Amino acid sequence: MPESLRELSAEELARLNKKLVRKMDLVILPIIGILYILNYIDRQNLSAAKLQGITDDLHMTTQQFATAISILFVGYLPFQIPSNLLITRIPRPGMYICTATVIWGGISGATAAVQSYDQLLAVRVILGIVEAVFFPGAVYFLSTWYTKGELGKRLAGLYIAQQVGNAFGGLFAAAIFQLDGAHGIAGWRWLFIVEGCATVGIGSICVFFMPEYPHNARMLNKFERDLAVWRIESEAGAAEGTENERVLKSFMQALSDPKLLMLIFCNMMSQAQGSIANYFPTLVKSLGYTGTVSLLLTAPPYILAGFVYYGLTFYSDRKNTVYPIIMCCIAIASTMYIIPMATTNVGARYFSMMVLPFSSVGPQILLYKTINLHLARPTAKRAAASALVNCIGGTANIWASYLYYAPPQFFAAMGTLMGCAFLFACTLTLYRWFVLRENRRLDSKDPAEIAKVMRGGVTQEMVDLGWRYEMY
Repeated sequence: MPESLRELSAEELARLNKKLVRKMDLVILPIIGILYILNYIDRQNLSAAKLQGITDDLHMTTQQFATAISILFVGYLPFQIPSNLLITRIPRPGMYICTATVIWGGISGATAAVQSYDQLLAVRVILGIVEAVFFPGAVYFLSTWYTKGELGKRLAGLYIAQQVGNAFGGLFAAAIFQLDGAHGIAGWRWLFIVEGCATVGIGSICVFFMPEYPHNARMLNKFERDLAVWRIESEAGAAEGTENERVLKSFMQALSDPKLLMLIFCNMMSQAQGSIANYFPTLVKSLGYTGTVSLLLTAPPYILAGFVYYGLTFYSDRKNTVYPIIMCCIAIASTMYIIPMATTNVGARYFSMMVLPFSSVGPQILLYKTINLHLARPTAKRAAASALVNCIGGTANIWASYLYYAPPQFFAAMGTLMGCAFLFACTLTLYRWFVLRENRRLDSKDPAEIAKVMRGGVTQEMVDLGWRYEMY
């Protein structure tokens, strides 16, 4: 414990800790949330543009549009790993994230200028490369500020922001499309112009307010910095941003960890189910409504998902559990996949669409919480693990984009997603067995058994603090 904190009683520490967390929430969460809304709007606006005629103007087939959707991930996925390894080596991760926001906003706006299918593919690849900075970087960034008991609701904040982006992205698109034909510019081009310019402007403002690591954050005074660092250090055995680790070694440590391999596969199955967001306007339009009405109808499911996400993580943090919550979401999603295949009734199909966003994507929140708590040390390993899970798991977005054909029942898509849900449940159950076995080894107090656990990244400091794999 730092000298500045040693004279304080437990009650004073608790009071000051609560005040510090409130200050962190007021500064960090709004900025991260706004940036993620922009991230998701700029990534998903192509789906909305389809309803306004981009496929006709660029003479694209259904398969070519699927390629335009999926090719973003060709740039997005591989660049997450070097980006997240880099973010652990620089003293100002906040500026790094905000700078990337400004750049991808400019690239998104440039989509308005494309005149051919090939040009659209090129812009989408570059957009994916720059957007690769944000999500794994934001997850890592939050884990450097918040303890394991606080992290779940903050990660939920990211996913709530995602749903806000989805919900209001459709509403904004419906409004912007009213500019169709203004100054001779098509409505879908106005969509990219307006949303791209907004991202550049907001990202430029956020760079002045985004904090860095706890130990060098300008928003904190010396006492608050000591407390912020000690909170994380006392829980994990080392302060964030202070460990000196070789990047390649940390990458190999992450890749050789069987826990990570299982989490990667879990995330791949979860991301496949989450691919429904890439085609959600198309799914809603299959109900028989016009393009503008379809965009408006995409908002309620995402608003509901935002509230459910908060409830899931609140319960997870309060009960310190994730496994039963994820399994419940999988069961609900599996049932919802059956409805579009079994009936063409509009009410029943829209009900399934109300439920699918939170039940299919919700488990991802708890997976990232697991990664940042179960793969805590060393810091660079955690950053690499977060990027690897998102990168390799995210490849599902590439092949899943080709499943959404043959409306209105989308048999290939819904059937495949049901299979992914089953494999997700099986792999997560195997992961649960694995970490419970590791806990039994730690509880045994046998040096030989503890040494086996430490090969997975658990440090001696963590053992001394009584650290365990929790929530399963």
